Amino acid sequence: MNAADLMTSFVVTVRPDATIEYAAQLMLQHRISGLPVTASDGAVLGVVTERDLLRRAETGTEKRHVRCASLLIGPGRLAQEYVHAHGRKVGDVMTDRVISVTPETPICYLVGLMETKHVKRLPVVDQGRLVGIVSRADVMAAVIGLLSEKPVGARTDAEIRKQILDEIDRQPWGPRQSVDVIVTNGIVILKGMIPDERERAALRVAAANVPGVRAVHDRLVWVDSVSGIVIPRP
Repeated sequence: MNAADLMTSFVVTVRPDATIEYAAQLMLQHRISGLPVTASDGAVLGVVTERDLLRRAETGTEKRHVRCASLLIGPGRLAQEYVHAHGRKVGDVMTDRVISVTPETPICYLVGLMETKHVKRLPVVDQGRLVGIVSRADVMAAVIGLLSEKPVGARTDAEIRKQILDEIDRQPWGPRQSVDVIVTNGIVILKGMIPDERERAALRVAAANVPGVRAVHDRLVWVDSVSGIVIPRP
C-alpha cells in the first residue's frame, strides 16, 4: 500500500497572495487544519496551518521576549516573528519547508514521516505538481479497511499452532525457546516461561490475531531472569 492508494485527490489549496482571512475561512469551511500553498502551475510552495495563525497581533498572542532574551535571539528571528504576527498574506505566514512524498511512497515511510516530523498531512507530488494529500485520517481509514477484512478458509489446529509459533519466532522479543502453544478446536493455551511481564500481552495478541482462533488462555509463568524467582501474575 502506498500514497496513491491512500491519498485524497481533491485537495483544497490556497495561493501565497491570498489573505490569511481567506485561508482561515477555507479551513473552517472544509473542516481541515491546514492547506497546501501552490503556485499557478501546481507546484507546492509551502503549507499554512492553524498553528501558523495562532500567534497574531490582532488577538494579542504574538510572541513577546524580555530585553535580555531579545539580544540572545537576534534581530533576524525577531523580524521573522514580526512578519508572522502582523503579515496579512498567506505567503507571509506559511511554512515554506514542505515535507512531501510521491505517489509511490509506501505507507510505512508515510507513517514514519508523520511521527518524526510531527505533521498531520503530507502533500503528494508527481513531476513537481500537487496530485493529492495524505492525512492521518487517510491512514486511519486504511487501518479500518484492513481490520474489517474477513479471513478466508478454515484453519486446522495444527495450522493455527504453526502460524502462532512462526509469528513468535519472527519477533525479536519472542521467547520461542521457553514458550509452547497448544491448540484444541481453535482454543489456544499459552504455556511456558517469560522473562518480562510485558511479553504476556504481546503473546496473547500474536495468538488472537491468527485466523481461526476462538479464544486464548494464558498459562504463562513470569520468571525473573536475574534471580530466577517466579513472580506472581499482576
